[in-house]
Amino acid sequence: MPEPTVVGLAAERADDYFAGYSAVGLLALIGVIFVAVAFGAGRLLRPVVPTPEKLLTYECGVDPVGEGWAHTQVRYYVYAFLYVIFAVDSIFLFPWATVFAAAGYGATTLVEMFIFLGFLAVGLLYAWKKGVLTWT
Repeated sequence: MPEPTVVGLAAERADDYFAGYSAVGLLALIGVIFVAVAFGAGRLLRPVVPTPEKLLTYECGVDPVGEGWAHTQVRYYVYAFLYVIFAVDSIFLFPWATVFAAAGYGATTLVEMFIFLGFLAVGLLYAWKKGVLTWT
């Protein structure tokens, strides 16, 4: 029996490597086909009766009046931004708590967390001083 060559081993490893990707590709293809069939069936089975009422823009049950552009106050975006900041903070706290419990990481992670919370506190104080958190 001939001894395997380096080229033969490399080709065999490449086949094994790409076999995993072919399974993922097949699954992705099945998913795309499933979505396409669902959308196609919806398009074929739905009733199509366009009326002027159906062609109107719907906004919470109120008929649209005026232009499509409306002025929105910036404070809504600031509240959303503050929410995102504190959501990221809470996401950071959970892994930190698990690392803090591990042996040998206590002091380092405690200092790291106080620095992180300090940055958040400075940002919150800045927003409070600027009057961003006052709802009028």
